[in-house]
Amino acid sequence: MPVNSQQLAPPTPILLAIATLPFLGGVFAIAAIASSLQTWGEVSTELFRGDRLPVLPFPTRPSLD
Repeated sequence: MPVNSQQLAPPTPILLAIATLPFLGGVFAIAAIASSLQTWGEVSTELFRGDRLPVLPFPTRPSLD
């Protein structure tokens, strides 16, 4: 009795349904990471803005007179 190869292979819709959840999870995870990185970039920009840093005295060179 020959074995039909179509009986052994799982149907494509079932494989697609199984692969959908990890794919969507990855898409949402990447979107969340990108949003977090953008937020951290904006926070660091605000933290290091020039108007919030102290004014440091600029050293002067002694004259050679």
